[in-house]
Amino acid sequence: MGVMIDGQYQVADPGPDTSAQGAYERARSTLRDWITHDGPFTPDAGRYHLFVAWNCPWAHRTLLTRAVLGLQDAISISTALPRRTDQGWVFDGEPLLGVQALHEVYARQTPPYTGRITVPVLWDKQTAQIVSNESADITRMLSHAFDPKRRLVPAAQEAAIDKWNDMIHRRINNGVYRAGFARTQAAYDEAVHDLFAALDELDAHLATHTTLTGDHLSEADLRFFPTLARFDVAYHYAFKCNLARLTDYDHLWDYARALYAVPGVADTVTFDIYKAGYFSPSELRNPLGIVPAGPRVDWSPPPRRTITLPPPASSSD
Repeated sequence: MGVMIDGQYQVADPGPDTSAQGAYERARSTLRDWITHDGPFTPDAGRYHLFVAWNCPWAHRTLLTRAVLGLQDAISISTALPRRTDQGWVFDGEPLLGVQALHEVYARQTPPYTGRITVPVLWDKQTAQIVSNESADITRMLSHAFDPKRRLVPAAQEAAIDKWNDMIHRRINNGVYRAGFARTQAAYDEAVHDLFAALDELDAHLATHTTLTGDHLSEADLRFFPTLARFDVAYHYAFKCNLARLTDYDHLWDYARALYAVPGVADTVTFDIYKAGYFSPSELRNPLGIVPAGPRVDWSPPPRRTITLPPPASSSD
């Protein structure tokens, strides 16, 4: 998918980063400014734009936050096509800047950007600069800056939410990639068994809890959901995460359907695009680029639990 070096796009794809032992290592995001009431990036409705891809789970968490907080009118979006080309993420009629590829957005950054071309990107229309390309930061700042009651990260639960976020990122969100991009049997075995051990732990936890942090939706749930939504249609097959399906877990499957039923969440889910993206041509994983017809996963059965946003915090919180 190429990289940027000193603001210039290089078509040559370096491939996923791996250790000497063949283990996948995710590159760190480097553009990490923040929206605050003190500025220079202030939370003004209509000022910011998200560049996303429907099939990217890291972009999905920002779309989920935007949806459940009702920020669709405050923050506009551009969506890349599910299959990348030699130009990386590309668009079919991008509405804001008229670009054809995401690297053209990165090329406008000052000072010149060096690094991978990733989504999501939070763009400031006022300064014509990227605020952040770190999905965790974007998710948190949307909640903190645009929701003054901080409903997704209540102050009393922030430490617990951060702990869940760390565990879920290491072992599940990134765990499926560690399995799917492993270059040795040993690296794959370690990754896939750690992934399913974590899923087993969370299934047990959700047997006695409505959500990860109690009775109401939190940021941790929104960071977990993108992996759940893709699990059976993509990761189970494309990434060899096949010790079990999501639908085999009694409590996780019920929890996933309850999250899917939260107003706004289903609008961010596109199962066919997930398959098109994860089964795109790959020399290592899918050289012919054939997208499988199945599986058929029915998300419509009503869950046993109901997940709601927490009530607004009081002025003293």
